[in-house]
Amino acid sequence: MKFQDLFAYQKSISLSMDIFEISKTFPKEETYSLTDQIRRSSRSVSAAIAEAYRKRAYPRHFSSKLTDGDAENSETQVWLEYAWRCKYVSEETFKELVKESEEVGKLINYMILNPGKFGVKTEE
Repeated sequence: MKFQDLFAYQKSISLSMDIFEISKTFPKEETYSLTDQIRRSSRSVSAAIAEAYRKRAYPRHFSSKLTDGDAENSETQVWLEYAWRCKYVSEETFKELVKESEEVGKLINYMILNPGKFGVKTEE
């Protein structure tokens, strides 16, 4: 299996692309702040999942990288809230994107709690 086949990876890529498209509409003055931050954090989620999968021979590294991805996912939710509160996105869009982000978080958590299902050698 390739990391691209992981459902968590696919969902996180999809979310980051949705955020990328929406962030194109943010005001120009947000280019080097909110726009950059939300794109960076959302993209880091899928990168962390890929890194974790490649480090699956090392259980602690696997868990650590996934935890990093989960943290980036939470950061993305913060930036989404700022986008909503600044009225750059509608409440409906905000809620939908947060819902997608929460789904990604659940998938990451599943991977953390079930490392053996992802090829991680667990102590028995």
